[in-house]
This record gives sequence, structure tokens and C-alpha cells, in this order.
Amino acid sequence: MLPEILAIALIMAVCVLLLAGYPVALTLAGVSLIFAAAGAAASVLPLALLGALPERIFGVMTNDVLLAIPLFIFMGVMLERSQVAEDLLAAMGQLFGRLPGGLGIAVIIVGVLLAAAKGIVGATAVTMGLIALPTMLRHGYDKAVAAGTIAATATLAQIFPPATVLVLLGDQLSNSYQAAQLAQGNFAPQTVSVADLFAGALIPGLVLVLCYMLYLIATALVFPNKLPPVAAAAPVEGNTPPSNAGLQTLRRFGAVLVAPIALILAVLGSILGGMATPTEAASVGAVGSILLAAVRAGRKNLLLPVALRATQITSMIFLILIGATLFSLVFRGLGGDVMVERTLTHLPGGVAGAVLAVMLALFLLGFVMDAFEIIFVVVPIVAPVLLQMPGVDPVWLGIMMAVNLQTSYMHPPLGPTLFYLRGVAPPEVTTRHIYVGIIPFVLIQLAMLLALWFLPGLATWLPHRLSGS
Repeated sequence: MLPEILAIALIMAVCVLLLAGYPVALTLAGVSLIFAAAGAAASVLPLALLGALPERIFGVMTNDVLLAIPLFIFMGVMLERSQVAEDLLAAMGQLFGRLPGGLGIAVIIVGVLLAAAKGIVGATAVTMGLIALPTMLRHGYDKAVAAGTIAATATLAQIFPPATVLVLLGDQLSNSYQAAQLAQGNFAPQTVSVADLFAGALIPGLVLVLCYMLYLIATALVFPNKLPPVAAAAPVEGNTPPSNAGLQTLRRFGAVLVAPIALILAVLGSILGGMATPTEAASVGAVGSILLAAVRAGRKNLLLPVALRATQITSMIFLILIGATLFSLVFRGLGGDVMVERTLTHLPGGVAGAVLAVMLALFLLGFVMDAFEIIFVVVPIVAPVLLQMPGVDPVWLGIMMAVNLQTSYMHPPLGPTLFYLRGVAPPEVTTRHIYVGIIPFVLIQLAMLLALWFLPGLATWLPHRLSGS
């Protein structure tokens, strides 16, 4: 009983310290070392177990899949600094703005492109909050609807390929799936890749985008004052508007939109088409973002600040991963993985009960832990158990986890996206506006989880089609 008590106390201590505001990576590593010493003192955990840590860290640093992380982050930061978002929003606003709710639809489309380019929720939320929110308010949009649209759109960076979360989740699920098959005596295990998760996320991601747009259109029809059309600019007195104004708008729209979309399609298309690994495609994206920034920014030197920012974000992610590796090592050494397996396999409801319990735990943990932390700490513990159960597809499980984490990221009162937006929103947008505005989008997210539960083909059809299985 003592090892299991220590394993439970380890989890509780980490959660308490995270709530107290201590750094995640240092908390995971420090608390794990303390409990490793306690376990050794009680003769329930051999300290020699920690000798496996350097090998595990070396395995993390030499993981080919994880090499895609710094490259994707570099691509996102470079596109952010080259001011692609501002031009995209201006062009999309001109194209859709005169329709009721059109500016909101333009914001969603720009947010999708930024989500695909950046792959990080915080960066997308801050960028959209600084650029799009003041524009929506200036054109008379309801504060709650505008704030909710921005927050919900930013969370698409959790699930829209090539999301950083999907890369990390794919790596962890690949390891868990192989471990599950080996535990069942299959010594020629099948694999699940990051590309499979990218393919699995496409249809749910596009459906979410469509549902967001339909909600805005319905709101504009029922409450037209909340999402008014953007008034066309009046011509200067004495001048007549040019007859080819529409053609000029389309040309500008094409010039602004074609390059970013081409870059994103090149990255995704090469992965889904099997022409490149995620790491190779990420390098293409990084080089493409440099070329795009060079054309747009002219002589402005962006390379050094972008490299520094990308290094900071990458270092944070990998430091958390190292801390989570130590946590996982000690937790397993205390028999925590066996305890989790026993608990999940004996829950009422069988497989469905076990999956629901894990999804609820992930949802609640999303209030106090970052998605990266959950992926590194929780997924390696619960995924091997779930993937041994009959009927649990690894791609379906991964997409369910991703959508779940996306929902918890924007769920009041503790969704991190809400705090990101609160930090950059104008003073007239209160926390209440943000909370009220996000509720319809949370309901849409929960509906997507239900749809994935009853229609798993939403996540599995495209990966199976691409692989020919």
C-alpha cells in the first residue's frame, strides 16, 4: 500500500504546487526527486532507477519527430512578426465585411490560417486580440460576441494541423500504442504517426470552423445589432469610385492570401501525401516563412528576434518534457501505472466508462495544467491502458483528447485562453463579456465531442483512406 500512497501523494503535491504558481518544469522535476528520495528511504523504490533518466533525456533530444517542434514554432513566429495577420484581416474584412456578421466570419478565417501557421494557442489569442478585437468593436460588434469569437478561434491552434499539440500528442500516442501492443504479446506492433493525427484532425477542425460561422450567421440574422455589416467607405467628394474597385479588391485579396495559404498547403500536403515526414515538412515551412517575410518586410531584419523567440518557446516545451520524463519515471517506479491500469479496467461501464473517466480528468486538468504538461505527464500513463482495450482506435483517442483539451482551454472560469485575451483586450471589454461570449462556442465544442463519440469516422475515415486501410 505504501508505494501507491506515495504515488497518489506525488500527483497531489504536483497539483497543489502548480496551483500555487510554481514553474511547471521545476515543480515536476523537484517534487519527483523528493518522492524518489522518500521511496528509497522507505525501501519501496530503488534510487538506481533514476539512472535511466539520462538515457530517456537523450532519447527525447534525438527524437526525429520532436525535431519538428522548433521548426514549426520558428515558422509561426516568423509569420507573426512579418505582419501577415494584419493584411489578411484587412483583405478579408473588405471581402466579407459588408454582410451581416461578415467581419466575424473574416476573423474566423484569418484565425484558422493563423492557427495553422502558429500552432500555439497563446500566440494566436494574443495576436488576434490585439488586431481583430479592436476592429470588431470599432465597427459596432457586441463586446461579448466579439470576445467569444476571438477566444474560440484562437483555440483552433490546438487541433488544426500542423498544431504543436498534435505533434507532441502523436509522438506520445505512438509510444503508448506500441507499448500497449507489446503488453498484449504482439511483437510486430502497428504504428500511429503524427501524419495520422494531422489527417484525423482535419475533418473535425473544419466542422468546428463551419459551426462557428453558422453560429455567427444565425446570431446576425436574429440580433442584427450585435453583428452589423461594415459600412463601405464613402467616396471623396467630387470623385467617383473606380469601376474596377471590385477587381482591385480581389487582386489585393489574392496577393495577401495566396502566399500564406500556399505555404500551409505545402507543409500539410507534403505530410498527408506521404512525400515528407513532419520534420522535413516543418523545415520547408520554416524556409518558406523566411522567404515570405523577406518579401513582405523588405530590409527589416527579423531573423534574430524570431530565432530568439522560437528558442525561448522551444526551450520551455523541452524543459517541461524533461521534468515530465522524471515524473513519469518515479510514478512508474512507485507502481502508479499499475494502479491506474487496475482502476481504469475496473470502472463501471467497461471501455466506455474508462474513456469517459480519462476525458473528464483531462478536461478538469486543463484548468490547472497546460496542454503540453498534460500530454507529457498524463497521456503516457493512461493511453497504454486505454489502447489495450477492445475497440479503442489510437487516432480516434488522440483527436478526442485534442478536442477535449481545446475545450478546457476556453472553458470558464479558468480556461487559459480567456486569460490571454483578458490581458490584451481593451478596457471596455470586461471579464464578464469574455465569459458570456465564449459559452456558445463551448457548447459547440461539447457537441463536437459527442459527435466524435458516436461518429468516430469523423476522425478515422481520412487517415484510413490515405493509408489505404
